[in-house]
Order: sequence, then structure tokens, then C-alpha cells
Amino acid sequence: MLNNLHTQLTKWLVFGELRAHPVRAIAAIAAIALGVALGFAIDLINTAALNEFSAAAKSLTGQSDLQVRGTQSLFDESVYPLLAERQGVSLANPVLEIDATVPGQRSALKLLGIDVFHAMELAPDLLGVPQSERPFDTLSDDAIFLSPAAQEWLAVKPGDQLRLQSGTELISLRVAGGIVRARPGQRIAVMDIAAAQWRFGRLGKLSRIDLKLDSGVSREAFRNSLSKEFANRLLVTESADQEARSANMSRAYRVNLNVLALVALFTGAFLIFSTQALSVLRRRSQLALLRVIGMTRGLLLRQILLEGAVLGALGSLLGLAAGYGMAALALRFFGGDLGGGYFPGIRPDVKLDLISVCIFFGLGTGIALLGSLAPALEAVRTQPGPALKSGSEDVAMTRFASPWPALICLATGAVLTQLPPLFELPVFGYLAIALLLVGGIGLMPRCSALVFGFLLNFLQSRAALLRKNQVMLLVLARLSNTPNQASVALGGVLSSFSLMVAMAIMVSSFRISVDDWLAQILSANLYVRTASNGDTAAFSPAQQKMFSTLAGVRRTEFLRTIPLSLEVTRPPVIMIARTIDAADPGRTLPLTEDVIDANKIAAETMPLWVSEAMLDLYDYRVGQRVNLPVGDRMHSFTVAGVWRDYARQSGSVQIRLSDYQRLTGDLTVTDAALFFQPGISSLSVIQQVRALPFGNMVEFADPGEIRAISLKIFDRSFAVTYLLEIVAMLIGLFGVAATFSAQTLARGKEFGMLRHVGVTRKQILQILGMEGSLLTGLGIAVGFVLGCVISLVLIFIVNPQSFHWSMQMHIPWLMLASVAVLLLLSSAATAVLSGMRAVAGDSVRAVREDW
Repeated sequence: MLNNLHTQLTKWLVFGELRAHPVRAIAAIAAIALGVALGFAIDLINTAALNEFSAAAKSLTGQSDLQVRGTQSLFDESVYPLLAERQGVSLANPVLEIDATVPGQRSALKLLGIDVFHAMELAPDLLGVPQSERPFDTLSDDAIFLSPAAQEWLAVKPGDQLRLQSGTELISLRVAGGIVRARPGQRIAVMDIAAAQWRFGRLGKLSRIDLKLDSGVSREAFRNSLSKEFANRLLVTESADQEARSANMSRAYRVNLNVLALVALFTGAFLIFSTQALSVLRRRSQLALLRVIGMTRGLLLRQILLEGAVLGALGSLLGLAAGYGMAALALRFFGGDLGGGYFPGIRPDVKLDLISVCIFFGLGTGIALLGSLAPALEAVRTQPGPALKSGSEDVAMTRFASPWPALICLATGAVLTQLPPLFELPVFGYLAIALLLVGGIGLMPRCSALVFGFLLNFLQSRAALLRKNQVMLLVLARLSNTPNQASVALGGVLSSFSLMVAMAIMVSSFRISVDDWLAQILSANLYVRTASNGDTAAFSPAQQKMFSTLAGVRRTEFLRTIPLSLEVTRPPVIMIARTIDAADPGRTLPLTEDVIDANKIAAETMPLWVSEAMLDLYDYRVGQRVNLPVGDRMHSFTVAGVWRDYARQSGSVQIRLSDYQRLTGDLTVTDAALFFQPGISSLSVIQQVRALPFGNMVEFADPGEIRAISLKIFDRSFAVTYLLEIVAMLIGLFGVAATFSAQTLARGKEFGMLRHVGVTRKQILQILGMEGSLLTGLGIAVGFVLGCVISLVLIFIVNPQSFHWSMQMHIPWLMLASVAVLLLLSSAATAVLSGMRAVAGDSVRAVREDW
């Protein structure tokens, strides 16, 4: 019987509160739902994209046990017979991978040269499907087979001619048919390996060799033996390594997106806190009465936490449904990279994962419980006698005003900023930001009392001002004497605005730093390259000489890029060979202060300039001697300096083009930078290049165009970040509106008493408007300071530990001022609109409970 009564009472209290204040409940539920939806959607998108990308990569290696790859993109095919005849190897399948340049397209075509007879046993899905009347097309030197996605992308069908670029020439290949099986959206092509080597100038070269081991051979032992034998020449990998490489390539980007999504959920936690705190204060006498009639502290604690859990559960369920819908739409219309460019050429489908569902449901509900905990503890600690009396609401929140927990949070956050990354992620940096935010909000009662107390004393000391500002006197008197209630209203403003300020400063700093970096590295008047995609286009030495004969060109510089695989589980490091003056490398490279004179290094080594990522990922240091695979063997280099590279977070190194050509014998280049004589226009030089024998096969770009395109790509990459900032700000505004509305309605008796002593409705509305403006103004001021501190952590801790590059701090004053004004006006308007309802009733009825 008692259990039934308790269950019924619990239902009345929970659903009665929801019915009594549906708007405030809807605001709290919406905040949790938005946070859960964004986080769940991003997790679904990233998981689907990563799984599909890994599956597509695995499909290229078929049923092989191990893959042998070069440290560079190509290695000599003389290795193949050594592996094919090695004891323990059942089958060795040679593969040539080419990112074929497609004229008129922004992306390259992944082309695989395969040995049909070996691939038939090891990777049958990659076999071409010839027409019935031409069964030997799989061995033809002019036939190419395309996956369905590649045929759709290139708008070709079997029987059509497909033109691909090799050097500055076009190769015409016949589309002979499709492929046995390819992943949805996977753009790949296959052709005979000998034909691919010949057509694309890769004679005697392979990209990898897939190995099938004999039954009973230990894969791990065989791999270790092979790795020792071919150390520094070849890398022995397996499918798990490829999956790890794919995950590492985008891990920092994915983690940062998830953290940004949780910003909305974090803001929602403060909205839950303010909702529950105001609810407990408003029902203070009711809860005390329940204690008097026999409800224990434990039951009351569970009751209030249950109310918060119901809000969190409802918000989480709505968020899960909305997140699934958002993920499905995003994958359908935008693909799986979310602007990051990490998963091109795939078409993932969203799939529900029960573990992720439980995690995000628990996260949303847990956040709501956490927001309800402090008000619940306050309710159960309050003595029933004093709580039955009116006017003790602010006293009930005095425990929240102690500065020590907040100071401890701030101090701990400061300590965490000095810790190194964990698993190459800024885990402690994120924790520091959370603690700084919690500590800043925890200091608001003390800050509110000091600021409004100072303003009240200042007003009271000025008799002339006091006579003209009686309404302001009432406002400051209340705010200075009820700082704890004021801090509840400020929590949502402070959390949303400070995070928005921090993100805006970080993104603005990054964007301006990238723009300055582009201005420094794009010093030429015109850039010419054979193609914007693929690795099959290049300028020959004879073609390079033609650039120096152009009228009006005073100097030319050339560039060659080469991927180097230094670790099997990391993306390749990009080696850039270019013209660099060792006496003055800063003229070409955006160097940091960490640099030594390249002319003073040991004669037996060559200078090497590394990006900031190499310091973090590979522990390189200036002055250190390192060995790198260039050409067919290892060579010794000395790190002569560090340069900023915002284009490659996986690491890059630069060497002199003359050193590269001497070590490899490769005299081709991919890019040419042209420096004009004074008064020469780009148009005249472009016309001269077009007149060259290969002029129709090149692309041009001036520095302004490259900067514009690069910044456009930057904005696209941060589009999700901008969206999450807006959502967090909207949640903050929503929370401000709900908080002021709830506080205003809870102060009905106060307004009734003011009406009794002669204060007009208009003056009460003025009081509310001023309170809203002053509270929000204080929240904006403190939020700006706190946001700047958090931005320092983002710029100098989180960003370098996530993406391995540094930047200079820039504050977008105009944007922040515009948002601050919008927030200030919105808060004042919300307070006034809420007050119109509060002052609409009869003043006698408002104070009747106090008689």
C-alpha cells in the first residue's frame, strides 16, 4: 500500500511539474536533444565513413595475409621473385597502384595494374569483366576496366574511350567493361600490370606485393623475419595496419568534431541546472511540507534526481532520433568527410550501433542528472522549518557561493594545461577547458556580489544620481543582495558565450594564420603545374628549360613531391624537393625561430627542413641527424630548421631539389613557379606557355586565386565548427529566455508587494529590463575573459597537440561585439516579456500567501 502511494506521489510530482511549467521543461529537453543529436550524428557519420573506407581499402588487397610496400610509392620489381620463391609463401601477387590524372576532373582515378592470373586466386573481386566477344581484353595493352561508380563519375560506358594523362601527354584507353565487385561509391580502375607499367612510365616498378602464406606458417613470425631482412627498404603490413592508418589519418579531426558537438550538451547541462535549481527554489515550501509529513531525505533526493533524469531521457531519445536523421541526410548529400577531405570516393550508409546508442543515451541522461545533483542536495539538506517561510530563496543557495571549489577547478585546469597529450590527443587540454569553464561559472556569485555591490555603493554615494535613478536603486539592491539567484541566470549566458568566444578566436586565429602563411609561401607571380590531381603528370627536363626562355620571366623555381612511408600505421610523410637557398632558407620557407645555419652542418649530410608535425610524431629535433629513404637506399640528413605547414598534419619535410635529383636521378618536376620582370602581366606569360608544345596540358594559378581557393576549402572544413558554434549560442539564448522567464514568474509575490508600495507596472518592467541587461552584461564581460583564456588553451595546447602546428592569436572584435549586442538585447527583451505576464495579475492575489 505504501509503495503504491509512493509511486503515485512520484508520478504526481514529476508530471505535475512538467505540466505546470511546460516551456521551461521543453527548453531543457531541447538543449539535451540538440547536444545528443549533434554528437550522435557526428559519431554515426565518422564511424560509417571510416568503416566504409577501411572496407574499400581491404577490398583492394583481397585475401592476402601480408602486403609488402615500399617506403616510397614505388620500388624495384626485382624484389618480386625473391618473395614469390621464399619458403612459406603460397602466392605472391604484384600490384601497381597509380593515382591517374584525369583531365578536367578535380580528383584522381585510382588505377590498379594487376597480374590477372595471380589476382584470380588472391583478389578475384578486382578482375575485369570483358565483353563476351573479347575475352582476352584483360591482357590487352589498351583496355581498362572501371567500377560502376567510376563509370558514372567519368560518364563513360563499355566501348567508350577514356583519356588519362601521363606526363604532358594523353593516353587513350578503351573501356572494356566493369569489375567483378566494388564497394558502393568506390571509384577504381584495373588493367594489365605490364600495360600499366608501359603506358604510365613505370617500367620495372611495383607499388606492393600481396602475399598468401602457406597453411601453418605463423604470420607474425614471418612478418618479423621479412621486416628485418628488408629493413629501411620495404614495409611489411597487414590489413589491420591499413585500418589503423585510415583511423590515424582522421582521428584528431573526428575527436575534435565530437568534442565540439558536446559543447552543446555541456551548455545544456547548465540549462538543466538552472531549470532544476529554480524549480527547487520555487517549490521550497512544498518540498519542506513533504519532509514534515514523512518523506525521507533519500526519497526526496531520488525524487528530484528522477525529475532531472526524465528530462534527460526524453531529450536523449529525441536526440538519438534526430541524430540518426541528420547523419542519414549528411551522408546522402555531403558524403562522409564533413568537409575534412579524409574519405574521398566512398559512399557510406548510416548504420545503428547499439553501443553508441547506449553511450549517447547515457551521456544525455547523465548530464541531466549531473545538472540536477546540486539542487537536489540543497533540497535535502534544508531544514523544513525555515524552508516553510517565504523569502529565504537566496539563502538556500549560499552553498553555491563558496569560491573554494571554483578556485580548485581553476587551479587544476591550469595544471592540466602543462601535461603532454595522451594517445596523441589533447585529453588533458579538453579536461582543462571543462574545469576552467566550471570554475569560472562557480565564481559568478562572488563576482556578482562584488560588481553589483560596488555599483550600488557608487549610486548611493551620489545624491543627485540617486534621486533620478530610483528604479536603478531597486535593481542594484536586489542583484547585490541575491547574487546566488543571479548566478543561476548567468550560468547559461556564461557557458554559451565563453565557449562561443573561445571557438571564434581559435577559428579566426587559424584562418588569419593560414592566410598569412599562404602569402609567405606564394611568392611567385604565376604557378604552372601539369595537373591538380594524380601522380602521373610531370615536366621533363627539356620542358623545364623551355620556361626559362619565356620573355619577361626573370627566374623559375621547380618543385617535386614524394610520399614517404616511415611507419606502417601512420599516413605517409610528404617529401618536397624544391629550390632552397641554404644560406637564406627563410626566403622560401615559413620558418619558425628554431633554425640553424645549413652551411655549417657536417659535409657528409644534407640539410633537411621539417614541419612542426615531424617534431611531435617522429621526435625530430633541430641539429639531429636522421636517415631517410630517398631513391633506392637510405641517406643521411641533418635537421636544419622547422617550418609551418598547414596543409599536411601527418608531417612533411623539404630538401633541396638538387640533392633529390642527385640521389635519385629523377629529373622530372610537378610544379613550376615563375617570377616576372617588372611590368610583365600574367596574361602575356600564360599566352607564351600556351604556345609551347605541351601548353594545352598545363594548369595556371596566380597567388590570389590559390589563396582564395585555399580559404574556401578552409571554410568548408570548418563549416561543421561554425554550425556547432551557432547551435551552442542558440541553446544559450534559449536557456537565458527560459531562466529569466522562470525567475520572473517565481517572483510574483515580490512584484505584488512592490505594487502595494506604489511601484507602477511600467517601473516593474523597467526593473526587469535593467536586471536582464545588467546580468547579461556581466555574463558577457566575464564570458569574454573566460573565453579568451579558453582560446589560449585551444590555440597553444589543443591545436598543436591535435594537428601539430602553431598559430598566432587574433580576436574577431566585430563579430564578438555583434553577438554580444544581440545577446544583450535578447536577454533584456526576454526579461520584459516575461515580466508582462507577472504584472498582469492582481497585486492582492500575488501576496495573499504572505498574509
